[in-house]
Amino acid sequence: MVRRIEWTIHVGGMTCRHCAKSVDDAVREVPGVVESATRHDEGRCVVLADSSVTAAALIAAVESAGYQVLSHSSREPLVESWT
Repeated sequence: MVRRIEWTIHVGGMTCRHCAKSVDDAVREVPGVVESATRHDEGRCVVLADSSVTAAALIAAVESAGYQVLSHSSREPLVESWT
């Protein structure tokens, strides 16, 4: 069984659903990311990923999409999958 980590990333600069989709698309390209959900109105992206995924990789993905990471945190999720 693969250990998963839930990351919460606070993202600056998102103003619309298109922004949120851009962040989601970029984060989902990181190897080991299982799922992500981004809300522009909350300025937040929540990512479920294998434990091998690093904060640096997620930050780089968000920044490559043209947005700023304001803060991030991680924890082990309460459930194994969101689906």
